[in-house]
Amino acid sequence: MSAELREIPSGGVARGRVRVPPSKSVSHRQLNLALLGGRALRLRHPLQADDIRHFVGALEVLGYRVAWGGEDLVLEPPSDYTVAGRVDCGNAGTLMRFLAASLTTVPGAWILDGSERMRERPIGPLVEALRGLGAEIDYVGTHGFPPLAITGGSFEGGETEIDAGESSQYLSALVMAALSGRRPSRIKVRALTSSPYVDITARLVERWGGSLRVDGDFWIVEPGLEPPAVESVEGDYSAAPYPATAAVLSGGKVLLEGLDPDSAQGDREFFGLLSQMGADVAWRDGALEVQGGGGLRGLDVDLGSMPDQVPTLAALAPFARGITRIRNVGHLRIKESDRLAAMATELSRLGATVEELPDGLVIEGTWAEVEPPSDRVVVQTYDDHRIAMSLALVGLRRPGVVVAEPGVVSKSYPGFWLDLERLLGWPR
Repeated sequence: MSAELREIPSGGVARGRVRVPPSKSVSHRQLNLALLGGRALRLRHPLQADDIRHFVGALEVLGYRVAWGGEDLVLEPPSDYTVAGRVDCGNAGTLMRFLAASLTTVPGAWILDGSERMRERPIGPLVEALRGLGAEIDYVGTHGFPPLAITGGSFEGGETEIDAGESSQYLSALVMAALSGRRPSRIKVRALTSSPYVDITARLVERWGGSLRVDGDFWIVEPGLEPPAVESVEGDYSAAPYPATAAVLSGGKVLLEGLDPDSAQGDREFFGLLSQMGADVAWRDGALEVQGGGGLRGLDVDLGSMPDQVPTLAALAPFARGITRIRNVGHLRIKESDRLAAMATELSRLGATVEELPDGLVIEGTWAEVEPPSDRVVVQTYDDHRIAMSLALVGLRRPGVVVAEPGVVSKSYPGFWLDLERLLGWPR
């Protein structure tokens, strides 16, 4: 079998403990605040995955000294920043949006670029909002899309407005950059999606000594940071649903370690959805226990606040009685892939009944009462880590699933396949 294909053995039962990887969202924000703070930092157990390596590479382009010490990352800022350079974000959308704002506060001249797919992902609302705060930023190619030419040190502050209906990261990027502005910033928010991610930003800004308050539609940021010498990264509620869903689909039991019960991460709410569908979910001795076994029920749910879990829920839906409706996630079309089209296409190829809507999916519980088909199907992953992991989960119950390009999981969860093998007892 090709190294670019991974056949999923079906019929196993997921049992055991998993320490979930560190949060990608928190790792990005901690590194961005370190850049803005301009002081040395020891970051304890950040995520070691492709997206974060791109951020580390960007810091090195800026002149930072970076060293890994076990699971810790040590950052030392340069005495003088590199005056010009090209920064490659790869396919890391969070990095592109954060650096588009943060580089306007760092002296120099920068070209901010990424993968072919990144050049198809819009960034216009953020650019216009930054210009309203004095930032000098231009498009190198297509208007509204990367790559960007950025004049560093041009961020002033003042008043602007942002439509963050495409991505909450626009607002997070503005808020963090404003901490390094020359004067206070007032940001009028006209629309906002995935608001829990901005809650993560706000909590971290407070921990870093920043001043942020909300007054009606305005987010008001005072310049200034008090960077800590040491920070840490909590477990990832966006990664934890994959081993949890493996337990639910296979009728097993998994204990998830490393999660903060009081986390601001919005994807923690996915475990409430698992409970509504029929899984047993409870905290036991500091770990989150998820157990399957009974029949699953379909849901009608707005996932606008946790769009990363749309593919995960879509993987469960064909095995749940009734119809599952996923709503208000049109912004998934500008992620690493068009995730609505990707899941609709591949689930349909596997034999599920799926209707693709402009802003969601309708999935029938095709296999809740009958056995799924077992013909061999190589499912495509669209260079998208969440599509790959979600389709792998389908293969736990639907025989014959073969995942193309399984290595894409390294973007956010490099240990995914190893964890799945261990939980299910697959031979290596």
